[in-house]
Amino acid sequence: MHKVRLKWVKNRGLDHLIDRTTSVRASCLLLDYLARQPSPPVPARALARFQKPLGLTFPVLRFLRRHPTLFTEQPHPRFPSLPAFSLTPASDILLARLARASAVDSHLRLARLLLLTRSRSLPLASILPLRFDLGLPYDFASSFPSAHPDLFAVSNNHISLSTSHLPEDIAISSLQRRHAEAITGATYRALSRSPSSSNAPLAFPMRFPRGYGGMKKVKAWMEDFHRLPYISPYDDASGIDPDSDIYEKRNIGLLHELLGLMVHKMVRRNAIRLLREELGLPHKFTRLFTRYPGVFYLSLKCKTTTLVLREGYERGKLVEQHPLATVREKVHYVMRTGVLYRGKGLSKLVLDEDGDGEEGTLDGDREFQGYGMDEDADVECFGMEIVDDDGSGIDDDDEHDGYD
Repeated sequence: MHKVRLKWVKNRGLDHLIDRTTSVRASCLLLDYLARQPSPPVPARALARFQKPLGLTFPVLRFLRRHPTLFTEQPHPRFPSLPAFSLTPASDILLARLARASAVDSHLRLARLLLLTRSRSLPLASILPLRFDLGLPYDFASSFPSAHPDLFAVSNNHISLSTSHLPEDIAISSLQRRHAEAITGATYRALSRSPSSSNAPLAFPMRFPRGYGGMKKVKAWMEDFHRLPYISPYDDASGIDPDSDIYEKRNIGLLHELLGLMVHKMVRRNAIRLLREELGLPHKFTRLFTRYPGVFYLSLKCKTTTLVLREGYERGKLVEQHPLATVREKVHYVMRTGVLYRGKGLSKLVLDEDGDGEEGTLDGDREFQGYGMDEDADVECFGMEIVDDDGSGIDDDDEHDGYD
């Protein structure tokens, strides 16, 4: 299969979404941390050490003060000259909503991630950077095995998946599922049938940058690519030559499925690098993203490399809006209100109690749909020190594969 080298084209719309999501990520991780502290308020000095794990390019104190609708600043009880922070009423409401939305299907997302690996097991340290992206609760390592003992087991700081009690349709990729839904009367047997036959062709949705989709050489390349048999990322690929075109298409399908598991259809390259060996990806796996710009978008926004599934967004919005993504948009609305109105931001939020009395509602939910953030926040995770990119390159080595 003849491969075509394409130049990188910047997508300002997706870059803006990445910038906004990293800001929400920083707020959500700080909210989660402050909510777990036994004796609030927490002094700013204790939070300053999280600047590097959060990936902030400015002090944590400045980030907290920039969002007074989420974080309340007050003097420390013992040392009045020391600033300290606690949660606002709006933060308590959002935390309750985030926890409820996370419980919808986060265990199934983790199960599918483990099913993509060779050993059906991953170190907890490799999953922590994906906690926000997968929508996992902070205590997933203990709560999931307790709530789903037939699926998960934790030992030696590894979480493993039990394949004897898997749901019937969990090993069906999103591409296979979408193809089967287009067939009238599709059954589980139709979903499980090998898609490589001529009567069930599968093609990745392509959204090339402007000008590329109409090029004859690109069309010929994609036709050859789609004619290759599709191998489900959940199937064993150990018998395929790693240097073959079929194995490369298998890797594209695996990365397509991996990004599809993420709530925001995007993930940091460093997080995938921690999973590379278990997923069976080549050492220079970034070249897979640069070779197929119609499927993926690679961004250098926020001084890190972020990988986005193009088909996940339409006109700046998620095509499949997960309940957790909806609540995180409300987090962004509250953040933006604090940036706009500063100390008066809380007065602009109307907090009403629900009938169950456990959480409130945020009036003005329609307003957050149009807001954008311009923050320099970039978060990996708490409790981990991940070696991040310096923003100087876009490939795994010094070569710019297809980029100018």
